[in-house]
Order: sequence, then structure tokens, then C-alpha cells
Amino acid sequence: MPAAPVTRFFSLAQERPDHLIVEGDWVLLHYATLRQQIARLPQINSADLSQMGQLDTAGAQLLAELLGRPLLEQICTKTEALAAERRILLQRVASALDREAELPPSEGILLFELLARTGQATLRFWHNLIDLLGFCGLILASLFSNILRPRSWRPTAVVAQVEQIALNAVPIVALLTFMVGAVIAFLGATVLNSFGASIYTVDLVAFSFLREFAVLLTAILMAGRTASAFTAQIGSMKANEEIDAIRTLGLNPVEILVLPRVLAMLISLPILTLVAMLSGLFGGALVCALSLDISPTMFLSILQQNVEMRHFLLGMAKAPIFALLIAIIGCLEGLKVSGSAESVGEHTTSSVVQSIFVVILIDALAAMFYMEMGW
Repeated sequence: MPAAPVTRFFSLAQERPDHLIVEGDWVLLHYATLRQQIARLPQINSADLSQMGQLDTAGAQLLAELLGRPLLEQICTKTEALAAERRILLQRVASALDREAELPPSEGILLFELLARTGQATLRFWHNLIDLLGFCGLILASLFSNILRPRSWRPTAVVAQVEQIALNAVPIVALLTFMVGAVIAFLGATVLNSFGASIYTVDLVAFSFLREFAVLLTAILMAGRTASAFTAQIGSMKANEEIDAIRTLGLNPVEILVLPRVLAMLISLPILTLVAMLSGLFGGALVCALSLDISPTMFLSILQQNVEMRHFLLGMAKAPIFALLIAIIGCLEGLKVSGSAESVGEHTTSSVVQSIFVVILIDALAAMFYMEMGW
């Protein structure tokens, strides 16, 4: 049985052994054969691609490796018979191979890689901070301008957002703070009982929830629940070009989409904080009644005698600040979505992380400020 003829993909000019005449189909189907044949070629200084058949990315890669980027770009520029799409393909593949060749080896540069990543993270943090401050200014300017124009108010949208943010979140906020209040009372009773001061468990629960835990836990829940929802909603609208349609109609997306959510969060978070305070105190009172024989009447009496009103006010004062930052971060990340489902997921995750980070940072600064002021 006669052997199958060898497919011919190129030839060398008789008068110039370094001149390559490309023929046949340079495609993935012939990749293995092409790789074997070009390995036996001498140094090529010029080539003719006008007689080439089909070409795909695999064939373009082999040509780029064989000829090199300078010669390949020179051939693409001078060969008029070469189709435009083939010229672009060859140039792109040659450029990609050059970039891979220019990458430094990854061995022994762990320190440089760490420094580079640290610098990138610092720049990313700085850019996010600038965007956040600028967007805060835009929101405040829009808010103050709309106060003087009652016709631009959107009470229906605000009420709908309040229902989603506050009313639907009451069960989870109440349950979480109730359990945390019970845990704090258990820990306080365990530690203080050894000193014979278990009665001060009431003060521990009251101070911790009125000043810190109620507003902090509520804000973290809102960062995970509401900020992500804001980002996903606005990001999906951005991906579906609905925001562009709003601008086409001559409307302001900030006034229609962002301001109702910010106002609803400003209304909802203080209400949820109050619910969290009551639930946490109720959890602590239940543990005190069951474990320490402190009746609810005695609990309330100690609470009234030892805990001042200012602790409640200091805790509630942080709620509007947290609400404003959480809503602004969630809406800003939604407006940053580029248009794909992957981008929506990335910015939703980023909004949750940024919101929780900002909430904890502001809470720590507020605690230090209160301590320095003697409050």
C-alpha cells in the first residue's frame, strides 16, 4: 500500500535559501506536522505569504515564532495581497508572543511581587476613597437642591425602600441582637460572679448595647443585606442599559435611583438600631432572670438608676452616619458596573467589604472620640 503524500506547506526559493514561500493551510488541523517541518528550516530572513491558504490562530502563532515580530510586521506592511483580517491576526499574535517573552521570570522576585501588590492595593484604596468623597458631595448637593423643589420629591420610592430595608429586616435584626445580648449576659455573669459582682451584669449589657453593639451589629447586617442589594439592583440596570435610557429621557439617575435609597436608609437604620437595643436588653434581661435571679422589675430599676440617657444618644448618633455611608457605597459600586454579570458580582462583593470596613473604622474612631471627650 503506497504511503500517503506529505502535505506541502512551504518551499525555499532556489536562488535565496533564506527566503520562505508559504503555501497550504496553516491551521490547527496541521499543527503537529507544521511544527515538525519548520523545526528543520534554516534562518529565514524574508518570506512570501501571498500563496498561503487558510490561516487560524494556531498557524499565526507558528509563523510568528518562525519569522519573529519585526520581519512579520514588515511583511504584513509590504504585502498588499494579504487580507486585512489576516494582517491584524498576525500582528496581534506576534505582539502577544513578544509580551510573554518580555515577562521576567517569576523565580526569586517574591519580595518585588509583594511590593507591587501592596502598591496596587494602596492605589486602589486611594482611588476608592476619592470616588467615595466625590460621590458623597454629589449626593449632598442633589439632596439640598431637591429640598427646595417639592415637585422632585419621590415619597413613593422612599416608602417602598423603607419597607424593604427596615420592615423586612426587623426579624433578623431582633433575633441576632437578642442572642448576642443573651451571650453577653452569660459571659458577664460567668466573669463577674467570681468577684461577687454579678449584679453589674445589667450595667454590662446596657452599656454595651446602648453605646456599641446595637448600632454596630445593625450596620454590619445592613452592609451585608442592603448595600449588596443596592449594588445588584443598580448594577443590573447599568448592565441592561436602563440607566442610559434614563439619561436619554433627560432625567437624572442620581435623583431617581440613589436619593430614595439614601433617604430610606437614613430613616431605616435608626429605627432598626432602636429595635436592636430593645432586643439586646430583652435578651440580657431574660438571662439575668433565669440565671442570676434578677427579676425584670429589678433589671429595669438598675437600668434606670445606673445608665444615663446620654449613652442611648451616643449610640443613636452613629446610626445616620453609618446609614449614609452604607447607602452611598452600595449605590456607587452599582454605578461602577461595566456591563457584565461578572462585574455585577465583583462590585457587589466590593460594596459589602467596603461597607463593613468603613462601619468598623468609623465606630472605632467614634469610640476613641467619646473616650477623649469623657462621654
